[in-house]
Amino acid sequence: MIQRLIDLSLDNRFAVILLTLVLVGLGTVSMLNLPVDAVPDLTNVQVLVLTQSPGLGPVEVEQFITFPVETSLSGLPRVKEIRSLSLAGLSNITVVFEDGTDIYWARNLVNERLQEARNNIPNGMGDPEMGPIATGLGEIYHFEVRAKPGYDHSVMDLRTVLEWQIAPQLRSVPGVIEVNTQGGELKTYEVQVDPNKLHNFDISLTQLFESLRQNNANEGGGYIVHGDEQQLVRGEALVTELEDVATIVVDSRADGTPIMVRDLGEVRFAPMIRYGAATRDGRGEAVTATVMLLMGENSRIVARHVDDRIREIEGTLPAGVYIDTFYDRTALVERTIATVQENITGGAVLVIIMLFLLLGNWRAGLIVAASIPLSALFMFTAMHLFGVPANLMSLGALDFGIIVDGSVVMVEQIVRRLSQVRGLEGDRGDNRLSVVRAAGGEVGRPILFAGMVVVIVFLPILSLQGIEGKMFRPMAFSFMSALVGALIMSVTVIPVMASLFLARKISDKETWLVRLCKRGYGPLLRRAIALPVPVVITAVAIFAGSVLMAWQFGAEFIPRLDEGDIAMEGYRLQSVSLDTSIRLSTEIEKTLLGEFPDEVQSVVSKIGRAEIATDPMGVNRSDIFVMLKPKSEWKRFDDKEELVEAMEETLADRIPGQGFGFSQPIELRVQELIAGVRADIGVSIYGDDLTTLSRTADEIVRVMQQVPGAADVRAEQLGGMAYLRVKVKRDQIARYGINARDVLDAVAIIGGHEVGQVFEGQQRFTLQVRLGSAWRDNVES
Repeated sequence: MIQRLIDLSLDNRFAVILLTLVLVGLGTVSMLNLPVDAVPDLTNVQVLVLTQSPGLGPVEVEQFITFPVETSLSGLPRVKEIRSLSLAGLSNITVVFEDGTDIYWARNLVNERLQEARNNIPNGMGDPEMGPIATGLGEIYHFEVRAKPGYDHSVMDLRTVLEWQIAPQLRSVPGVIEVNTQGGELKTYEVQVDPNKLHNFDISLTQLFESLRQNNANEGGGYIVHGDEQQLVRGEALVTELEDVATIVVDSRADGTPIMVRDLGEVRFAPMIRYGAATRDGRGEAVTATVMLLMGENSRIVARHVDDRIREIEGTLPAGVYIDTFYDRTALVERTIATVQENITGGAVLVIIMLFLLLGNWRAGLIVAASIPLSALFMFTAMHLFGVPANLMSLGALDFGIIVDGSVVMVEQIVRRLSQVRGLEGDRGDNRLSVVRAAGGEVGRPILFAGMVVVIVFLPILSLQGIEGKMFRPMAFSFMSALVGALIMSVTVIPVMASLFLARKISDKETWLVRLCKRGYGPLLRRAIALPVPVVITAVAIFAGSVLMAWQFGAEFIPRLDEGDIAMEGYRLQSVSLDTSIRLSTEIEKTLLGEFPDEVQSVVSKIGRAEIATDPMGVNRSDIFVMLKPKSEWKRFDDKEELVEAMEETLADRIPGQGFGFSQPIELRVQELIAGVRADIGVSIYGDDLTTLSRTADEIVRVMQQVPGAADVRAEQLGGMAYLRVKVKRDQIARYGINARDVLDAVAIIGGHEVGQVFEGQQRFTLQVRLGSAWRDNVES
């Protein structure tokens, strides 16, 4: 069979060359369109279900939202795990499916069950929605919307620009699934009521809510016929500005004087109640956004398109507003690709040099060297066909020394056989072709057999599942496809190229390097044969010593990729306020920039959760991204580990009362999405008593802190959140002739009660009623 394949190739040399050119074209196109990232995406197949309910505490969120939704989602096919987290105003449920499940099929299943879940959630307590189709590597681009010096744009103004001018345009970039905002203030039309005025005018909150709803609407009246024409009828009463809200009539006095909203409190622009914020470089609050990549897209290309679109958007922004990018995945990907290219190019060049030195014929060397790019292009085509992404693991596994083995053997044999017939009938082209045919047939089967043995060795890796499979299957596939491509080339393209390009007068002489090696190896071999016992004893001793040394080595799953930046996690007491977290994060940024000016370029803190709570955190926790300068500019530290230790010591000394954990941006996000914890190792404790769980967790922490090598060991905070509970006493409210809804309305306006929306052209903002700030800030009132 192998001989037939070689004969077929030599009999159709033009077709082989043409197919080779087709492979070059397909491989180039595949290489340019491969999804490229720095590291393999280890995120499992999961669907995120988020429910926002700003008025509820964690207990109510668990009771009214999380439990019904989680119950509705149980029993779905191919589900491995369902985990949930209930925070103030947020229910976060993660549904993990088996590996290989189509994400769109999984989301369709979840969406069907959510219809049932919505029926089990009380009205007004939230609407569960699925999170974006993204993975742990989805956060590819971070930027801040800033005001230029001399311009007085508030964080509310900047947030409005981000929400309505920047984000919609970025979502239209191919490959972008979402733009997640964090920081700033979400603009609302707010009626800050004065309870004394409500009492004086004898107006209830229900009456105020209803008046605002009824006076902010449009209505269609069909059409009327006038002569030969018909005219559409529209009734317009939408609120468009603050004055419209202020002049809404709520009631009237006995003398007919109208009581308007402005008589009951102040109408103004105010922020929606916040569960998160962002700060940067010690300047205080910032308005930031994260561009999220659609699962399976090419992060390098999409990030580049996002950057190009941002440059276009900047020309349309209001005067004094600009976009400042502080994280671009393209930089990491290109740095990783450059490393891979350097290693691959270096290996290929070294192999080519050795080929020339060992073969002793530059044409033969070039023919063998041609198998390197051809096998790589074959590999890129296979990776694109089977959806295998390119990253440090999948491309870094290439070994060109093994790949060119078959071509080396084939060319060596052809050169040897041609040199034997030199000066005879081998000068004729037809006879030379028969020599190449015979030489290829002699070594074709051993070449394929030896190559397939190596391929078979890698087959078990393809059976790995879970994280191990996501990490190593692409590596095995890329190496196997490159080797298969090289084997095919060695029995098809290589013989054809040899028959076309090898010189007619060729000799098979040993090169000077081979002669030099033989000159040194001969005496050494004879001495070893003469003293077999000492040689065996020495070999055994070296082997035993190597085993003892290897026993002392540490081991890890994979080498840790240096992403270039640092991701810190800061955590504080559960009861800390958002304002305090903002102040402490600002102090952390000032400390890092002030103490490490030669190493730290920028510091961004994200406190609490973003608009789309893909990363659910309370305001007591913050993610702090430390962007570092190039290592060539560092003066006091040799590596990142020393810098991290110095940062930890400095922050513990300057800003006590906080805990810190250190990781990297991608690593931190992937760890959290895989298991729901931000750590390499997580321990889950199950039970129904929070006090017992907390005590047990603290005991486990004390034990694990004694393990050599353990760092940043801590337990999740289960308690400590301060509550002000308002429990309705039904016998007491009955004496005043009111119902529980009246009391609950009074509680709701502390945080803000939504009663409609206000349209400003295409933009729309929430209209809400809230207790006046003087009353909110004075607990005793």
